[in-house]
Amino acid sequence: MLLAPSGQPPPTRPRFFYGYIIVAATFLTMVLTHGVRYSFGVFFKPMSEEFDWTRAVTSGAFSLSWIVEGLVSIIVGHVNDRWGPRVTISVLGFLAGVSYLLMSQASAVWQLYLFIGVIGGAGNSTFTPLTSTITRWFRRRRSLMTGFGIAGIGIGSLAGPLLANALILSASWQTAYMILGGAVLVVVVLAAQFLKKDPAQVGQVPLGEEVLPAQAGQPLPRAFTLHEAIHTRQFWLFSGMMACLAFSFFVLSVHLAPYATDLGMTPATAAAILAMVGVGGVVGRIALGSIGDRIGNKWAFTLGFVFMTLSLLWLLATREVWGFYVFAFFFGLGYGNSATQESPLCAALFGLRSHGVIFGAASIGFTIGAALGPLVAGYIFDVSRSYIPAFAAAAGAGALGFVLNALLPLKHVRA
Repeated sequence: MLLAPSGQPPPTRPRFFYGYIIVAATFLTMVLTHGVRYSFGVFFKPMSEEFDWTRAVTSGAFSLSWIVEGLVSIIVGHVNDRWGPRVTISVLGFLAGVSYLLMSQASAVWQLYLFIGVIGGAGNSTFTPLTSTITRWFRRRRSLMTGFGIAGIGIGSLAGPLLANALILSASWQTAYMILGGAVLVVVVLAAQFLKKDPAQVGQVPLGEEVLPAQAGQPLPRAFTLHEAIHTRQFWLFSGMMACLAFSFFVLSVHLAPYATDLGMTPATAAAILAMVGVGGVVGRIALGSIGDRIGNKWAFTLGFVFMTLSLLWLLATREVWGFYVFAFFFGLGYGNSATQESPLCAALFGLRSHGVIFGAASIGFTIGAALGPLVAGYIFDVSRSYIPAFAAAAGAGALGFVLNALLPLKHVRA
């Protein structure tokens, strides 16, 4: 039997692996936080029409939320590396819930930008710490478990717009934000109490790593610090890939519903189409996302860009309701797959030593894309009165992401 340095046997795997609780808590948190956040497109017209805000101005608050999230993600990544996800997600869940409760009372543009843009952007910075935590718990099935955890985003994207639309129609958009904000506040903070930083906290080891390398007398794989990572070519390629992914996705997340209603579809149909993106996202995160464990995260990421770009080209040509549903499913499929590969690919490139803060820093690229996408699309519409050029730009971003992924040096990618 291999012995730990202390002379004691290494930790043995219990019958129940606590990592699955981590995945379940991540899933639940993602359903609530992203379900409400991605419902912004349903709130878009009721808010902008009530207060006579332009689409660029209304989109700007959503864009600001991503800028704030990108900056905060570096901080929460560091906090998560040091103190773990229980504290981190408790604070973020509180901020996210409060942002929507405050939004229910908003009546001015500065409040929209403060509540959704600043407080909401900070509170919704859950992706980095949660996916970083799953990465620490799983070596085997890492992409699959990440896919299950962030499948909550897809479920939230499916249920959130439909629930928000129903609440808006039955009451008002203010009431909808109040109900949804209360749910986020309570459920996310409760779910956070079940999170653990790494398997050592409960006397376990990561799944697929029955004996730690140091215990087996093997050298630990090299792990980068943030300072080392940002001086590598692959860091900037990786960040650029995420920028393209986010730009493409969030142009559609915010503007697909207004585009559908502009073509004469009902708000309920537009919400259902937006929800179909969530359906595709769930399939992409689980069914396709898991292929990262088999063919590598780099190549799985590439597949996501292909689906997104081709589906956007389809959207440029279709005007029928069924065509929108086809687009939404395959677009969500591609995005869900690529989003699943982000954290595992970061671990493969840079190791786990400073995974949270490196992933948070690289996610600045995602933030820039997410911020620019809705804002640029809103401006294009205000100037041209058409979404076609904006959607063409989103397709171009997907194609650029494909190229950047192809340039990512394989020699740095470790299993």
